[in-house]
Amino acid sequence: MHIFIDESGIHKKVDHCSFALVYVEIDDFAKIEKRICEIEKELKIEKFHWSQVAWKFKEKFIIEILKLDFKVKIAIIKNPVNPAKELERILSHMAIEKKISGIFIDGKKPKWYGLKIKKVLRDKGVSVKKVKMVKDDQVACVRLADMVAGLSRSHFDKKNEKRLRDYYKLLEKKIVITMQ
Repeated sequence: MHIFIDESGIHKKVDHCSFALVYVEIDDFAKIEKRICEIEKELKIEKFHWSQVAWKFKEKFIIEILKLDFKVKIAIIKNPVNPAKELERILSHMAIEKKISGIFIDGKKPKWYGLKIKKVLRDKGVSVKKVKMVKDDQVACVRLADMVAGLSRSHFDKKNEKRLRDYYKLLEKKIVITMQ
C-alpha cells in the first residue's frame, strides 16, 4: 500500500486547511499513475494543480479521477496551524495499516521531517519502508492527493459551494475517515 499526502490552505491565517491521505493499493498504483497522466494529456494540461488550473479543467479532472479506485482519509483543521506538528498528530490516528510500502509527501521538506514521521508510525506499530518528499510532477498520485485536498478544503470553507457540492458528494463515497 502506498500513501500520498498533500495539504491545502496551510499558509492561510483563517478558514480551514486540509490534509488528504490518498491510499492506493499496490496492485492499482501503476494503473492509477498511468490513468492520471492520460487524463492530464486528454485535458491538454501539463500537470494538475488545484490552485493553478482553470475551473473547466478542474471539473473534468475531478469527474475522471473520481472514477478511479482509491480510498481517502481527510483531516480538516482550523487555521492557523503548524503543518509539521499537525501532520505528525494526524498520521498517528490515520495511518493505521500495518504494511505501508511508502509514503509520498508533496513538497520539499528536510530529512528530519521524514524521519520524524517514520518514528511516529513505528511507535504505533506501523511499518513504513520509505518516506519520500516529492514534487507533484514526479508522482501523479500526489496530484490526486492535491485534488482531494483542494476540493475538501474548498468544501469546508464553503468556497464555490454550489459548484463543488456534487463533486464533494462523489468524493465522500471514497472517504474512509474525516477528522475535524
